[in-house]
Amino acid sequence: MLLADVVATSTEVASTRSRKAKTAALAELLARVATADPEEIRTVTSYLAGSLRQRRTGLGWRSMQSLPPPAAEPSLTVLEVHEAFDRIAALAGSGSQQSRADATAELFGRATADEQPWLRGIVTGEVRQGALDSLVQEGLAAAGAVPLAAVRRAAMMAGSTVAVSAAALTGGEEALAKFVLQVGRPVLPMLASSATTVEAAMAKAGGGPDSPVAVDTKLDGVRIQVHRHGDDVLVATRSLEDITARLPEVVSVARELPASAFVLDGEVLALDDQGRPRPFQETASRAAMSEGVHLTPYFFDLLHLDGRDLVDSPGSERLAALAELVPEEHLVPRVVTADLAEAEAFTSRVLELGHEGVVVKNLAAPYDAGRRGAAWVKVKPVHTLDLVVLAVEWGSGRRRGWLSNIHLGARDGSAEGGFVMLGKTFKGMTDEMLAWQTERFTELALDPAGVRDHHVVHLRPEQVVEIAFDGLQRSTRYPGGLALRFARVVRYRDDKTADQADTLETVRNLL
Repeated sequence: MLLADVVATSTEVASTRSRKAKTAALAELLARVATADPEEIRTVTSYLAGSLRQRRTGLGWRSMQSLPPPAAEPSLTVLEVHEAFDRIAALAGSGSQQSRADATAELFGRATADEQPWLRGIVTGEVRQGALDSLVQEGLAAAGAVPLAAVRRAAMMAGSTVAVSAAALTGGEEALAKFVLQVGRPVLPMLASSATTVEAAMAKAGGGPDSPVAVDTKLDGVRIQVHRHGDDVLVATRSLEDITARLPEVVSVARELPASAFVLDGEVLALDDQGRPRPFQETASRAAMSEGVHLTPYFFDLLHLDGRDLVDSPGSERLAALAELVPEEHLVPRVVTADLAEAEAFTSRVLELGHEGVVVKNLAAPYDAGRRGAAWVKVKPVHTLDLVVLAVEWGSGRRRGWLSNIHLGARDGSAEGGFVMLGKTFKGMTDEMLAWQTERFTELALDPAGVRDHHVVHLRPEQVVEIAFDGLQRSTRYPGGLALRFARVVRYRDDKTADQADTLETVRNLL
């Protein structure tokens, strides 16, 4: 299959808001590739979801700022592109930077004017077409004439939709049923939806006078999934990356538990001398290497125990089995209650101890991996800051042609220009907002005539924007030493001037 076919479908998906139309477009292309080699099916599926199959390529925006002229006619096949990125990802050592640049130029030189920006977008994770993994699953189900539930179940057990795509298109429901939980093979983690209050979360999760819920502490750590089979232990991240060698303390805890085979879901985090969580980046940094601050694992769910799969068991059974297996010092603190006052009091204690918030869980629900439903509902306090837009980047994919990703700054009299950058975001932007800010930031550009000549457009620091974020972390990337976590736009503040924006001192006090 030509890459041009994938790009055309991606463009079609991006052009509509209709979920039905998106699914139909995905299904049509997937049906066309159903007779191809499984490797081609997996690659097309991955590309339709907006992702490369390579975890890392060593490429970024800077690597693709100067591209060769586009090809006149499409000739690249999907497998040729996949193999080219395989070669680029494998480059290392002396001379690799130049070799990577040469290989990138060769690949992009064969791409057409439509294919080049799409390739750039998939490398940088900026293919914004609205084709999420769940939509691709719907497309596979339609193209393969199999139940959607069977595709979701198989993807959960296999760890990805890509892994089951060939079976969905060629083997039917029988082939999908062969994907079962295997100790040692990570599964997609269950996710939580959101609510703004504990009361709303309890209602959403199905709590009531006769229906108690579990209220778990939401730890600000790194999600881990721990598999043990005999003496063999595997520790995987939320993205299913194997980090066993980096977390010997987790391996040690797993080997001490009184069972020979299990799959645990939990978090690992760094604590200070008082038992309070250290800044998230210390945990993340330590999880990226095998030495540094000590990390402590905490577990909140159990998916398998000594030959018995528990993913379909109600939460109450899983938690009872978990409590028997794991000692209290490695269990996520929780309260089981139907009383709102008790749940809110527990949440207050959790926040006082420095944790993120709580997750309210339906005790009758199974472990629904890879989905963000109502069975688990997280509640976190939302912080907001009024910041100034210092620069903006041209968007790609669905946001192509609009000024999109904004650079956020806080007031700081000691900094050059009077502002210090704290991060970037395009989250929370509607199409109407993108259109408005494209016009607004063109007016504020330091070089109005050259707005379309550069990927990053620097602005006069005048526009104030209200930003919601989940937390702060120390950063060596930005001059202020701080960065926002999960920043998203709430609204633009035309009622405030830049000299009324929040200061770096205010931000530091929040930390």
